[in-house]
Amino acid sequence: MQILAGVGAVATVSSVDYLVVAGGGAGGSTTDRGVGGGGAGGFRTDTGFAVSAGVALTVTVGLGGATGGGSASGSNGTNSVFSTITSTGGGGGGGTDLNGVAGGSGGGAAALNKNGGTGTAGQGNDGGGASASNPPAAGAGGGGAGAVGGNALNSGGGAGGVGTANSFSGASVTYAGGGGGGGGNGGADGAGGAGGGAAGGNNPGSVNTGGGGGGGDSTNGGAGGSGIVIIRYPNSFADAASTTGSPTFTNTGGNKIYIFTGSGTITF
Repeated sequence: MQILAGVGAVATVSSVDYLVVAGGGAGGSTTDRGVGGGGAGGFRTDTGFAVSAGVALTVTVGLGGATGGGSASGSNGTNSVFSTITSTGGGGGGGTDLNGVAGGSGGGAAALNKNGGTGTAGQGNDGGGASASNPPAAGAGGGGAGAVGGNALNSGGGAGGVGTANSFSGASVTYAGGGGGGGGNGGADGAGGAGGGAAGGNNPGSVNTGGGGGGGDSTNGGAGGSGIVIIRYPNSFADAASTTGSPTFTNTGGNKIYIFTGSGTITF
C-alpha cells in the first residue's frame, strides 16, 4: 500500500474487486423454422486483484454479436478485459441445421440432432441441443453464466440459461443470461435467461449485461447485448488518479465504484 505525499494524505488502494462481462452472442438466423439462441458473454468476478499506483490499466467492454442473416449462425460477442483479466464473448446461436458456436457461454443448437456450443470453464455454460424429431423444428437456448441452455422442445424453443447476480454496482443485478431458441413451426419461442437474455425471435440481448440474442423464428436472430466492467474498492482509499472512457463513478455502501460501459483506462 502506497501513501500519497502531503499532510492528511489518503492511502492509494493496492487491490480491487472486479466484474468483467463480455458481449453476448447473437441468435442464429433462419427463413423457415426455429434456431438457436445466442450464448451469454463470459462472466468473471473476484476480489483482491492487486494493482499498482501510477500504472494505467486497460478496460475493454465487449460488444454484442451481430446477426448473420439468411440461415447463418449468429456472430460471437467480443471479449471484455480488465488489465490481465479477459472474459470471452458469448457464442452465436446455430443457424439452420447448424451446431451452436462455442464462447463464454455456448450458443444453442438448431434442429436436426445438432449440439449446443461449448462454454468456457469458469465463465459460462454450454448451449442446449436439438433433436431431429422436434415436430416444430425448434431451436435450443443459449447457455448462461448460471446454467446450461434449455434443449429444444416438442412444444417450442428451449429457454436461455439463467445468468448470475452480482452486487458490485451497489445493487444486486443479474448478468449474462442466454438467449431463448426460436419456436419453429407453431411452437412457442423460448424464454430469455434472467440476466439480459432475449426471448426467441428477432429480439436483442439487453445492453451492458452480456445477454444472448434470441434465436430466429423464421426470422433473423437478435443481436447480443454488450458487456460491462465494474471495479470497486473501500472508500477509505483515494479516488482513482485518472480514468479515460468516461466511467460512471459512485461512492455508496462503503465502496468507490467505477462502472465502464465503454472502453478506457483506470490509474490508481
